[in-house]
Amino acid sequence: MRAAFFFGRICLRHGAQSTRFFLPRNQHHFSLTARHYVFRGFFRRPPIAGTVLLGALSPAAFVKLSEEDNGDGKTGEEHMLEASRAEIEKSLPDNIHGLRRAWRGLVLFIDGYIYEPIATGFRFLHLFLIFMPVIVTVPVIWIGRRRKDRDNERSGTLWWYGFLVHSMERAGPSFIKLGQWAASRTDIFPTEMCTIMSALHSNAPAHSLKDTKRTIVKAFDGRPFETIFKEFQEEPLGVGAIAQVYKAKLKSDLAVPGDPDLAEPTRRQRVKKNVNKLVKSTPSRVPSSYVAIKVLHPKVERMVRRDLRIMGFFASVLNAIPTIEWLSLPDEVEQFGEMMRLQLDLRIESANLTIFRKRFKDRTTAWFPYPYIDYTTREVLVEEFAQGIPLAAFLEDGGGVFQQEIADEGLDAFLRMLLIDNFVHADLHPGNIMVRFYKPEQLDLAFGRRKQSTNPEHSHDVTEEVLQKLRPHRHKPKEWVTVLDQIDKEGYRPQLIFIDTGLVTQLNDTNRTNFLDLFKAIAEFDGYRAGHLMVERCRQPDAVIDQEIFALKMQHLVLGVKSRTFALGNIKIGDVLNEVLSMVRTHHVRMEGDFVNVVISILLLEGIGRSLDPDLDLFKSALPILRELGAQGGGTSLLRDLRKGETSILKVWVGLEARKFLQASIDSVERCVKYDLLSPNI
Repeated sequence: MRAAFFFGRICLRHGAQSTRFFLPRNQHHFSLTARHYVFRGFFRRPPIAGTVLLGALSPAAFVKLSEEDNGDGKTGEEHMLEASRAEIEKSLPDNIHGLRRAWRGLVLFIDGYIYEPIATGFRFLHLFLIFMPVIVTVPVIWIGRRRKDRDNERSGTLWWYGFLVHSMERAGPSFIKLGQWAASRTDIFPTEMCTIMSALHSNAPAHSLKDTKRTIVKAFDGRPFETIFKEFQEEPLGVGAIAQVYKAKLKSDLAVPGDPDLAEPTRRQRVKKNVNKLVKSTPSRVPSSYVAIKVLHPKVERMVRRDLRIMGFFASVLNAIPTIEWLSLPDEVEQFGEMMRLQLDLRIESANLTIFRKRFKDRTTAWFPYPYIDYTTREVLVEEFAQGIPLAAFLEDGGGVFQQEIADEGLDAFLRMLLIDNFVHADLHPGNIMVRFYKPEQLDLAFGRRKQSTNPEHSHDVTEEVLQKLRPHRHKPKEWVTVLDQIDKEGYRPQLIFIDTGLVTQLNDTNRTNFLDLFKAIAEFDGYRAGHLMVERCRQPDAVIDQEIFALKMQHLVLGVKSRTFALGNIKIGDVLNEVLSMVRTHHVRMEGDFVNVVISILLLEGIGRSLDPDLDLFKSALPILRELGAQGGGTSLLRDLRKGETSILKVWVGLEARKFLQASIDSVERCVKYDLLSPNI
């Protein structure tokens, strides 16, 4: 007991030091900001059970925080996280005095200096029992034959990786998320280890329906549970490491009567939409009458906080070992902790949905569910139910006649997030991408304003009809593809819906400058300079092994791509990026997490795209995006970059336009020769 208490105190002290980065430096300044938002209606009404200080920030306030530019170089996500952490920071409010203040101070003292150290100590003992066998069996990694088909790893090493993953599943939500995060860091960990960890899934038990009802009632300001829903499916749709999701239908007085983004358009907007419909099929957006409700597991925030303290303590201890100092483990734990904290406040996910919907409002490539911000709190997220088929079903059974269209739509949406918005969905695996079907909108020839119903109760979503046709043929590829052909003949088109937007990637000012400099070097095919830039601007330049050799390897890689300029469609960008990550790991070049997230997203999207369409050309897909980027603001942004000497985007754009023109010319000549059109027989 004494040992557990002592260790808990050490972890608590270390955790307090390591979390300072996430808290605002000036608490009084944040209070002023809070008052500013309360007068603008950005604070939620305090729940019936009572609340501390002014009340909880609403998702609308988080959206405003994300879009504000304070000139501090931080991203909107960092601003939202700071506000979220400051809101739950335990401190004595200035508006209580006397015995009440003394009692509150005593409670905080007992919680912070007695209860938390003891609880953290017992949590450490629990983790010790789970991971001690993993530590004891480390020598197994040197046993067994090397497997050439498994990155030349020994069979003992592969067994140990599997044993580690099994232990992480038993350790709880923090370590499940840690494994899933580690699976994306192929710049640090061996490829096979990342592959095995990518299969890590949550075995967390579902919390009770009683806990769910209590949390939802609190989110709806104490309204009785029976008066909130018309329907509520008590069996969760899914149980994750941090939360679980239910499907329900709200009562009529709570449901949004229609999608606000489907408001009656003006005459000018109607003409623009008609032009878009002539150029490309446009989805008919029908709001769903059902909602998805995500509810955090009870006390998950406290457990994650304790786990992060324990991880931070051991990361500092391990960082003292010279051979692994280059990994900068304390920084990695801090970055992982930031990722976890973002997912522990569901208002941030709601704000991200709002921002994505705003940016994709006039695009046809993808869509995002509507968030009910009035009912969303830190522990509950209410959003439109995404009616569709998981993309994983198309990867397993085939996309049939739709496979190229689905691949192009997904890649186009991602490139717009990356190149235009600088706001990228950071968890784009097939389970988070749904495919819905629609019939294209018809031309609106009404000259006057015509009111159209967008009420979910009166709208008809054809996706359910398509689902009923496809469900019986799941895991039967031939029948599945046959039904898809029939759906295509009936005039249905696919559209992607992205869900689970709790994590996004934004490059701050420094990282964006580094990204543009690196992009410029690669656009000029100067791989040697690109290699030196990666070394100079990594986290620990002094820890890099053989800097000159790394730069020469980058030059060799870039020149290999340059030599195949007109066969770029045959180059797998995933293979190139995997080689870069392998070089980064070998030479101990510690890249920023945002860079790695972007690279991993490209790897994942290209892998998904080529599974559907083997002839996918990433460069060809990027060309329309570069045209739009150049045309933004009437071309003023491009001219501004040219005045600054930034010609990298222009060079890539011109190069791809020339490549497309020459390829079209070559194809035309080949067609003329094939069909004897140059000198036809008379």
